[in-house]
Amino acid sequence: MMIEVNKRPILAITMGDPVGVGPEIVVQALTGGEVYEFCRPLVLGDRLALEQARGILGLEVDIHLVTEPAEGSYRLGALDLLPLSELSREDLRPGQPTAAGGAAMVSYIITAIELARRGAVAGIVTGPISKQAMHLAGYRYPGHTELLAERSGASEVAMMLAGGNFRVVLATIHCPLAEVAGRLHPDRLVDLFRLTCRALAQDFGLVKPEVGVAALNPHAGEGGLFGGEEAEIIAPAVRRVQGEGLAVYGPYPADTLFWRHQQGEFDAVVCMYHDQGLIPLKLLHFMDAVNVTLGLPIIRTSVDHGTAYELAGKGLANPGSLKAALLMAAQIARRKMVMNR
Repeated sequence: MMIEVNKRPILAITMGDPVGVGPEIVVQALTGGEVYEFCRPLVLGDRLALEQARGILGLEVDIHLVTEPAEGSYRLGALDLLPLSELSREDLRPGQPTAAGGAAMVSYIITAIELARRGAVAGIVTGPISKQAMHLAGYRYPGHTELLAERSGASEVAMMLAGGNFRVVLATIHCPLAEVAGRLHPDRLVDLFRLTCRALAQDFGLVKPEVGVAALNPHAGEGGLFGGEEAEIIAPAVRRVQGEGLAVYGPYPADTLFWRHQQGEFDAVVCMYHDQGLIPLKLLHFMDAVNVTLGLPIIRTSVDHGTAYELAGKGLANPGSLKAALLMAAQIARRKMVMNR
């Protein structure tokens, strides 16, 4: 059912790396009418890159240039673009990142943050970026999350990956497995548990969310035989937030916890390291998982995949994750609209 126009939030879509699959999934997503039923999508990117993607895909869509979000037509058949770069064809060879492309890619994100902070857009949905291209352009951020946190002034952020009601939150993200235990600390976990519960309530509308916590070691340490992090770090943090009235439970062995989550016992699972959470998530939601940054003063969702250079320029990329990210951002934005009335 079509939402009234004034109920459809404007969402800024950053195109991502111009030589990855970002331009192609943007064109694909916005030539399907369902996206326009729940949001008004504005692309921040490069005209030539989108024209190139349109040709690769063989799709008919007009590219409508704007200088401000309010100028968008936001209708099927007219892709609204805020052009922030004028890349050459040399900088748009699929799968071959350049410094110019990296600088353009970062400019889309920075502008989206500025638009969201001044209320010109209700939220941002980010396309896949390349750390290699970012570094070529002179930016040394480890990834999207750190750039978003710094530019938006957020002091505490966390990465949630969601597919439907299956949600995982990461205590550590991009670091060697050998460093994970050293990065865990009761105080940091307490902050993460609070942030997770707050986001589940405010962004997802859950009245009293219940969160399961994954153990780090096999069998949750087996009473200390396989490691002491559960007793020394994770369990004390769980007890502290339980004392505050939060419904946080664990640590539980990871080999059974995700099954319990899938059965509906928990609203989210806090995981100790990257692959612990992403393996079950992608097994169940490979094509429609969404990356959500918790703790930002703005709404941000993202595709849950990379630039896929090996697919770029071939018209083979799947836009499912981008569509899911747009829907989730729109739902969060509409919930905030209702709360702020």
